[in-house]
Amino acid sequence: MTSSHLFTPPETAPGDCICEAAVVGGGPAGLMAAEVLAQAGVAVQVFDAMPSVGRKFLLAGKGGLNLTHSEPFEPFAARFGARRAHIEPLLAAFGAEPLRAWARGLGVETFVGTSGRVFPTGMKAAPLLRAWLHRLRGMGVRFHMRHRWLGWDGNGNSDGDGDAALRFATPGGERRVAARATVLALGGASWPRLGSDAAWVPLLADKGVSMAPLAPANCGFDVAGGWTPFFRERFAGQPFKSVAIRCGDFARRGEFVATATGVEGSLIYAAASLLRDGIAAHGQATFLLDLLPGHTPERVLAEVQHPRGARSLASHLKGRLGLDGIKAAVLYERLGKDGMHDGAALARAIKALPITVAAPRPVEEAISTAGGVAFEALDGHLMLRDLPGVFCAGEMLDWEAPTGGYLLTACCALGRIAGAGAARFLSKS
Repeated sequence: MTSSHLFTPPETAPGDCICEAAVVGGGPAGLMAAEVLAQAGVAVQVFDAMPSVGRKFLLAGKGGLNLTHSEPFEPFAARFGARRAHIEPLLAAFGAEPLRAWARGLGVETFVGTSGRVFPTGMKAAPLLRAWLHRLRGMGVRFHMRHRWLGWDGNGNSDGDGDAALRFATPGGERRVAARATVLALGGASWPRLGSDAAWVPLLADKGVSMAPLAPANCGFDVAGGWTPFFRERFAGQPFKSVAIRCGDFARRGEFVATATGVEGSLIYAAASLLRDGIAAHGQATFLLDLLPGHTPERVLAEVQHPRGARSLASHLKGRLGLDGIKAAVLYERLGKDGMHDGAALARAIKALPITVAAPRPVEEAISTAGGVAFEALDGHLMLRDLPGVFCAGEMLDWEAPTGGYLLTACCALGRIAGAGAARFLSKS
């Protein structure tokens, strides 16, 4: 039995219907919204375009589900950059520790890894999703798969009628669903084959919803001019381990990977917004690569200039500084043979090698996206100000964060706030 079959909730027969609350999107934000609504006694129906829910969630957990991060609240909130003011109150209501407690309530214990990241003890996403869907079905939540949202019918919503029917394309033809409250949790534009294809953008734009253009986040970049054929053929796919990068005020240790066209990986993702915005403003952006962050510049210079006798430069760098493989290769790549034999220039490059990038990789390759529905278009309960009864949650909002558990935590927090907002709206209508 395939994993997609394991997580395909029972479908209902196609046909127009009326429901109290509709959640459009079966990722973590949508499922959290459905859970909160159901806990409030609301009859919830979840609609998703894919054959099964949680597909990106399962893929993210394939190598180990990074549920959240254990660092203190202040640095955790700072990871959300320009949108911190909007995300921080939501994290205060449902952050890392509440998320771990929620997982424990589903029978899934967690642990803190050496990096501070939090994982389920079994590492996988599948048991958590299985338990979650079992809980939701037990709460009466109904699921409708292969329902691609087409917007609203022509009877309302442009004039603020929250009861206008939602339109869905299904294998059995178009279906209309009249919902008293709707939570949209449709993801961004990354990984379109898993359902996050941003098809919702023109649907909300037609209703006048303010949005920032979607852009790749947590993405790789192409280096300016490309790598030489030698470097690309020998080192594409290999990691730069135990390095540091600086870009403006950003400075961090970690690792990343050389690709056929440039660079990607956790350290690059952490600086992605700065690099992406620098490219947008200036056509390119440069970060400084420190190949030996544990060594002072003075020590590096002394070791480079130490007499090497009959040894080759490659043997000298390996013996004195441990520089070989991809680290030595990138020095040759950027300095050339002449630059490698200038001791002072070589020492400077080991501590601050400029790497210029010219373009982010396409958005469909990104782990997540920036941009989306502007927070200014939403009230404090994540309801669209111009579309009463319609709430937005998850990655389709205009925020971004690095990998490390921050994305999933914020998506869950946003889903819970939207679900609570929808329940509140229904109680007052």
